[in-house]
Amino acid sequence: MKSRILRVYADTSVFCGICDEEFEQASRAFFRQVQSGRFRLVTSVVVQNEIESAPAEVQELFEKILGIAGIVNLTESVLLLQQAYLDAAIVTPTLAIDALHVAMATVSECSALVSWDFKHITHFKKIRLYNAINLLEGYSQIAIYSPLQVIPYEDEQEI
Repeated sequence: MKSRILRVYADTSVFCGICDEEFEQASRAFFRQVQSGRFRLVTSVVVQNEIESAPAEVQELFEKILGIAGIVNLTESVLLLQQAYLDAAIVTPTLAIDALHVAMATVSECSALVSWDFKHITHFKKIRLYNAINLLEGYSQIAIYSPLQVIPYEDEQEI
């Protein structure tokens, strides 16, 4: 039986993780897995805009990965779901971009979202709240993980 390749949304923090000593190894391993076909990467115009001010190395990685990634655009459905998260006070309006990433991943029917944002996205309480709103709004639940939780540990090659 052939397994289905999971659609995984990566937020900006995963791309920027390649320039962070703490997250570099796992971020690079995640992108190697994308390149090998283990995941079908989905990212967004929001990530693309945020990366414009990132270090050159991050911009180069994004351009390299862009050829094999799906890009999600802002739609009315995404903005309505983001607003539902804000109305539920999952994050404050100053952190609306975090809610936007979750909404984009959810509306684009990704199986999972990966992020290094442990406070506003990849936090057990926030995940439950995002998924409660998803169900109330007629969407599927989404798994939310850090890259460490989705990469195989035997992977030691460089990107």
